[in-house]
Amino acid sequence: MMNVQNNKFKLLLAAGAVSMALTGCGGSDGSDGNPGNPGGPAADAIEVLHLDVTKVEYDNGTPTITVFATNEEDLPVIGLKDLEVKKVVQLLPQGATGAGNAAEWQYIGSQKAFTDHKNGNYTFTIEVEGYNPELTQRYNIVAKASTLLDGVTLVPQTEIAEDFSGEGYEPLYTKNVVSTASCNSCHAEGQKIYHSYTSVETCVSCHTQEMADEKGKPQVAFNHLIHNVHNDAKMYGRNMDKSAETAHHIVQDNCQACHVQSDELTEWGNWSRIPTMETCTSCHVNIDFEAGKGHSQQNDNSNCVACHNASWTAELHTQAGNDKKALIDQYGLNVESTINTEGTAATISVQVVDASGAAVDINTILPMVQRVEIVTNVGPNNVTLGYSGKDSINAVKNGVVDAKALVEDGKLVYTTSKDLKLGANGIDSETAFTFVGWAMCSDKGEFVNCDDPAFDGSDTDKYTGMKADLAFAALADKAPSMRHVDSVNFTACASCHTKEFEVHKGSHHAGFVMSEQLSHTKDANDMPIIGVDACVACHTPDGTYAGGANKGALEMKLHVVHGEQGIIKDCAQCHNDFNLDAFKAKGALATAAGQYSTPIAATCTSCHTSDSVKAHAESQGAIINGAKDVANDAAQLETCFFCHAPVIEDHTAVKM
Repeated sequence: MMNVQNNKFKLLLAAGAVSMALTGCGGSDGSDGNPGNPGGPAADAIEVLHLDVTKVEYDNGTPTITVFATNEEDLPVIGLKDLEVKKVVQLLPQGATGAGNAAEWQYIGSQKAFTDHKNGNYTFTIEVEGYNPELTQRYNIVAKASTLLDGVTLVPQTEIAEDFSGEGYEPLYTKNVVSTASCNSCHAEGQKIYHSYTSVETCVSCHTQEMADEKGKPQVAFNHLIHNVHNDAKMYGRNMDKSAETAHHIVQDNCQACHVQSDELTEWGNWSRIPTMETCTSCHVNIDFEAGKGHSQQNDNSNCVACHNASWTAELHTQAGNDKKALIDQYGLNVESTINTEGTAATISVQVVDASGAAVDINTILPMVQRVEIVTNVGPNNVTLGYSGKDSINAVKNGVVDAKALVEDGKLVYTTSKDLKLGANGIDSETAFTFVGWAMCSDKGEFVNCDDPAFDGSDTDKYTGMKADLAFAALADKAPSMRHVDSVNFTACASCHTKEFEVHKGSHHAGFVMSEQLSHTKDANDMPIIGVDACVACHTPDGTYAGGANKGALEMKLHVVHGEQGIIKDCAQCHNDFNLDAFKAKGALATAAGQYSTPIAATCTSCHTSDSVKAHAESQGAIINGAKDVANDAAQLETCFFCHAPVIEDHTAVKM
């Protein structure tokens, strides 16, 4: 382990004075803090564990820290047993380990032994190696998911990292580039990601450049690893056998998905300000700096910033995302639908609008329209036409209007060709709903004509998915029925996928994005609620192209996909509520090839797949993988909610 001597760093610290002057963040003011409450009650339950370093004292370079533990009611927690100072690291300033190098955390110690003062205070005396009082020290404290000493009271996993100056006061400088909150926009808050730890500060305290150098494995340093696991340029993991394909598909090379400007992150701009070989090679895998392959030859980072200045580096890594957003924001759609008197067809009118909402004659942009996809189905709550029975058409393809559609008064107009059979299956079937998604040919941040053979739709880099729209229409004198949008709305999806995420972008679909134009409902503050109800135009109770084999109904598909990826571990990551009444309007869902299940059981077993769960559901009136008519007849006979009362905070809750 590197042993840092004070005199060794005198000159380096002077050279790194600019870095040392960075504004500090967090930490303590050096006061004794809250000494606990010896005379008051102690916590007898811990839903949330709060930890705080209230004092740091040094005796000949050996720190003793006091950690104060409380629960969600601010009552002191006594009897913690699985508490440790996971890491003590200190921050070597920018340039201290070599010209052009970023500031680096250096491991100097850890400690599992502590004294419980029986008033919420716990003290650790930590033997450190290489302590330097002129550097910032970070104390990373972890309470593992466990129990108190009583063996009964549960303790949730809790992690904190607090920074101090070499004398135990607020640090003069620190390094915090990305926040745990950014990670939690996709990863469930408080849930482990790879190891058992949940905060980016804990990850950074272990995955140091020093550890990478000692192991001879550059991929384990955090600044390399974190890019590697979100970009599929190469494999990662202990055996380099894991793929980041899923994460890459979600992040889509959007640096700003994680690197968010914040007053709480003093070094949020570090990613563009301090380019290094160690970081760049995490994504740019075809470069060998020392051999001069793919880049001019160099042995260190001393000259990187000469070419890769902050503004240029930021522009290179954000230009594509910014260009895409600018393109998407140029146009939108307003879609209207009317039903004929026989209730057999809908006529859909598609009006293109500009950023201000003004109508645009589609003829003026038609050569640049890669595709306009129009899908119409019936019964928003219990779709009746299914996937194969829906009416769908690419009304425009590569600037050419399909023979079944026409342009009238600057609008694209199409009348469905399949018999919609409106009203044949109850009140819900009196409503037809139409989803319209579209894309425009684009190149280098501009819309272009689609006359190049490369714009046939197979190369998804050659077009941009645009804002979609959804229209409802009902039989004469009938109010359209709407599907509920209060269980999941698109703001939850966009927190991970971003608003520019092109859903289903590929050779078969336009790669539409979801926006306020899809909204037909507003919240209590009169703000538009953008639901995922448009998805059921294809993700029907009968499934999709694979029937029930892939559990394609919306109620199941989202659970299956997100469960397989292992990213979603908490219902609240997507759900803003559970509208249990929505099941009253649903029928059987296809759960296997040619087989159907009652709706509640189908939804629950899309995650809970064990035979015991299925047997339990069947004992409560559910049908699992039975005939469609049998499952339909039993759809409203399930008694699940007689006992089960799932809520966002606990989807396993039951009525007592």
